[in-house]
Amino acid sequence: MAACARLCGVGQSRRCRRRQRHSQQDQDSDSDMDEEEEERIVCNTQAEAAAGHPDTRLSASGPAVVGDLGTVTAGANANRHSVGSSGSGEQPNSQSLVELPPELLVEIFGLLPGTALPNLALVCKKFRQILNTETIWRRRCIEEFGLKGDPCMMEQVGVSSWELYTRLLHPYRHVLGLWQPDIGPYGGLLNVVVDGLFIIGWMYLPPHDPRVEDPMRRRPLFRIRMLGEDKAAVECMYGHRGPHRGDIQTVKKDEFSTKCNQTDHHRMPGGRQEEFRTWLEEEWGRTLEDIFHEHMQELILMKFIYTSQYDNCLTYRRIYLPPRQPSDLLQPGLFKGTYGSHGLEIVMLSFHGPWARGTKLTGDPNVPAGQLTLDVDLSRPVHLPDLESQWSMDELSRLVLAVHEQVQRDAPSDPSSLDVELGAGGKEGQMSGASAQGSEVPPAGAPQERQNFVLPLGVMARNEVYPRTCKMCFYGTGLIAGHGFTSPERTPGLFVLFDDDRFGFIWLELKSFSLYSRLTDSLPYAQAPSMERFEDMLRSMQSWTS
Repeated sequence: MAACARLCGVGQSRRCRRRQRHSQQDQDSDSDMDEEEEERIVCNTQAEAAAGHPDTRLSASGPAVVGDLGTVTAGANANRHSVGSSGSGEQPNSQSLVELPPELLVEIFGLLPGTALPNLALVCKKFRQILNTETIWRRRCIEEFGLKGDPCMMEQVGVSSWELYTRLLHPYRHVLGLWQPDIGPYGGLLNVVVDGLFIIGWMYLPPHDPRVEDPMRRRPLFRIRMLGEDKAAVECMYGHRGPHRGDIQTVKKDEFSTKCNQTDHHRMPGGRQEEFRTWLEEEWGRTLEDIFHEHMQELILMKFIYTSQYDNCLTYRRIYLPPRQPSDLLQPGLFKGTYGSHGLEIVMLSFHGPWARGTKLTGDPNVPAGQLTLDVDLSRPVHLPDLESQWSMDELSRLVLAVHEQVQRDAPSDPSSLDVELGAGGKEGQMSGASAQGSEVPPAGAPQERQNFVLPLGVMARNEVYPRTCKMCFYGTGLIAGHGFTSPERTPGLFVLFDDDRFGFIWLELKSFSLYSRLTDSLPYAQAPSMERFEDMLRSMQSWTS
C-alpha cells in the first residue's frame, strides 16, 4: 500500500494521511504479504462474491477486483477530492502514476502477479476500475498458468478471465505439476496441466511392449472445470461412461487425493471379464491368448487385480524433474525402459557428481516404483574390445567383473546405505575418484569417437532393434530382487551410452539387456527448485516402497 501510494503521488492528500495514521504500525504489511495472506484475500473475496457482497459482485462493466474493496468505497465517498491533489491547493505531482493514461496503466498492471492486484485496488477508485479490465486478468492466466485457446471461447461459455483466475486457476494451482500415484509397487506418472478452460490430470502410460521408442500414451483421470460463475467442479474421468462427480482433497504439502463419487460409472455391462479384456488391450495392446508365457500371464492378471482396487480413490505425491548441471554427461530426465516380462517402465535419470542414477517411477512386484534401479559410476569407464570379441559373453563378464572387484576393494562400505545411494558423502562416493586413477567424466557436449557395439550371444533383449554404435560405456550396478521385493541386491552390469536420447544396460547375472529411450513430452511446473529439494524427493520416494 505504502509503495503504491508513493508511486501514484497521493502521499500528501488528506485521505492518504488518514489512512497512513491508521496503519502506522504496519505500513509495510501489504508489500511484505506472504503467500498465506494472499490466499486469504482471494478466498475471502470468493466467499463475499458468493454471498452477494455489494463490493465484490459483478458489475455491468465487468468483475470487481479480487480483495475486500469496502474500505476503498467508503474512503471514496468520504473524500471528494481528486486523487493526487491536496487540500492546500498544491500542484499535482508531475510524476504521479495515477495521471498516466488508462491504456498505459492497463499495460503496467498486467505485468504484476495476480496475487498483488488486490492491494493495488485498495489505492484509489481509478485503480480499482482499471483492474476490471479483461486483458489484465487474461494476461495473468497466460503468463502464470500457460493458458492457451481462443478468447472467443471464453465469451461463448460466459466465463471471464477474472473468474477463471480466481475460481479455478489460483485455487487449484497447488495440484499442477508432476505426481506419482500411490498404487503399491506399480507407481505411475500423473501430469496435471491447464488445458483451455480445464485443469486435467493425465496419467502417462508407456508405449506397448517392446516399442520403447514410440511416444507415451495418455489417459485422463480427472478434470476440474468452471461450473457457472461461482465455483469450479471436480469430475472423475475414469471408466467408459464419460465424466462424473468426483472430489479433490489436499492432504498436506505436496500431496493430494482424488475420490470418485459415482463408481458405478467404472463398471462395464459384461462384468469383470469384459473390464479385464478392455484393460489388457489398452495396457498391453494384445489379448491374453496372444501372450504364451505363463509367468507373464500371471504378472498381467496380478497387476489388473491390484490396480483395480484404486479406481475410486488415489493419493498422489509431488515429484520433480532433475535439475541440469554443467558437468552432466547428458540431459537428465525421464526415459522408457524394457524390463523383461514386466514390460516397459518409466525411469528418471539424474546425475550426482560422478554418479548417474536411474530411479523407477513405475515398478513391478520384484523391484517397486521409487527404487534405484541403476547406479552408474561415471569415473569408471569400460573400453570395449573389438567387434568380434564383443560377441563373447565371457569376455564382457571378464571386463566388468574386473572393475567390480576393484570397486569392492576400494569401497567396502554397505552399498544399501542411503547416503551412498544418493551420493551424500558416503565412503563409496568419496573413494571412487581416487580409485579411478585419474579417470574423469567427459564434459557435456564434448565430441566422442563412436565405437561399434553388439550384444554378446546369449543376452536376451526384448527389442532386437538397438543402436549398433555407442559413445562410451561405464561400470554400474542394477537392482534385482525376488517377488515382493525380497532379498534385494545390486549386481554388476554395463551402462552403454548410445546418444543423447538413448542408453542401455546389460545385466550380467540375468544375461539380459534393457534399452531406454527419452520421454520427449512437455512437462510444465515440474522443474526442481534446487538440487537439495530434488535429492530430498528421491529419499522420500525410496522410503515409500522400502
